[in-house]
Amino acid sequence: MKSGVLSIALYPGTFDPITFGHIDIAVRASQIFSKVIAVVATNPAKNPLFTPQERVEMAREALKNVPDVEVISYDGLVVDCMREYNATAIIRGLRAVSDIDYEFQMAFTNRKMLESAETVFLMPSAEYVYLSSTLVKQIARHGGEIGQFVPDCVKQRMLEKVAV
Repeated sequence: MKSGVLSIALYPGTFDPITFGHIDIAVRASQIFSKVIAVVATNPAKNPLFTPQERVEMAREALKNVPDVEVISYDGLVVDCMREYNATAIIRGLRAVSDIDYEFQMAFTNRKMLESAETVFLMPSAEYVYLSSTLVKQIARHGGEIGQFVPDCVKQRMLEKVAV
């Protein structure tokens, strides 16, 4: 078990779908925290392609070989999820400078709601810095090859979903 004060971290996201960029961040987080909980969240501002259950299933399959990572679904505030799972940190991936304003606003808001909530920002590997679920969906909808962006289990579901 990894030592340190920050033992359980939440990694929230819509993961619609989970990408190699998400997996990269989960792997990095698992090397820092004793347990990482990937939280498949509902975002009312987004219109997801996959149901929460489908996203959980894909994330579990994609992360099955990453040690100390669990996947759950949660429909509520991340600070409430932190309380429920005794988490001490929130993991957020930063791809570009353009992410910072929104991520800082979220981090400060979470800390205002739960004083002990710490947000840890992780950068993905350079090869995934441009990657987003939105981009993957656009490529798939236009018949492009997405295998370089998502695991095979996700690619199959994407192809089935966009073919409908």
